[in-house]
Amino acid sequence: MKNRPGSPGEGSGPPASAAGLPPPAERGATVIPDRVVARIATQAARTAQSRRAAIPPDRGGPTAPSVSAAVHPGSVRLHLALDLPYPTDIPHVCERIQQDVAERVAQLTGLRVGEVLLTVRRLVTAAEGSRGRVQ
Repeated sequence: MKNRPGSPGEGSGPPASAAGLPPPAERGATVIPDRVVARIATQAARTAQSRRAAIPPDRGGPTAPSVSAAVHPGSVRLHLALDLPYPTDIPHVCERIQQDVAERVAQLTGLRVGEVLLTVRRLVTAAEGSRGRVQ
């Protein structure tokens, strides 16, 4: 179906140049600070850790993941540190968590996730996970 000039399917408003607006590249950019991306990635890591490694999403306890982010123009690098249950298929679970976090961060921020470095802090047994870490 073709649109007729001035029909609702065709941009009936004036073009940006006619409205007196500068070109999009000169209008500015949306900047997402590192700490905001890190918080988004932390929530994504909690969800992925719960789903892929069967560790309940802990808000601040000993098994909660920690994340740092380095945002570059249009992309981000993430470093995750988290606990995994023992026993587990570490390479497979880590790969799935990395993919889940990268997809979710890209979806929510619009940034390309260039790298997700994942560090396993420790392996947690079922008994240890339920009572917390002993100092």
